[in-house]
Amino acid sequence: MRYKACMSDEYQIEIPPSFIALHSDARKRLTIPLRELRDRYEVCEDLAQQLTEHCRSIHVEIGVDEQEVLDRCLKGLLSPDGAVQEAEAVWVVTRLAELLGWPHPGLPSPEDVERR
Repeated sequence: MRYKACMSDEYQIEIPPSFIALHSDARKRLTIPLRELRDRYEVCEDLAQQLTEHCRSIHVEIGVDEQEVLDRCLKGLLSPDGAVQEAEAVWVVTRLAELLGWPHPGLPSPEDVERR
């Protein structure tokens, strides 16, 4: 008995609407191919995940203010040789703040979350 090896196109990772919006037009159609969207999301999410410990240590060990740490990350991501586009850099920093539990203009305040 032979089995035909076949992979489905089912993507296991859910891409958040906030990231999809970065690459959608006014009619909510993707402006890049789906495969590229998936790749871009994975790069951005990995960046945010990798930066969490580094940013936390800068805040705790050196005593740099949370917002200053996030601002420095954004500036680094926006450098000419950065791996992400401008809108993606803002998304990465917003996601980073979310992962760290730090306040950020792109995130709801704790009071807003409690009201839900």
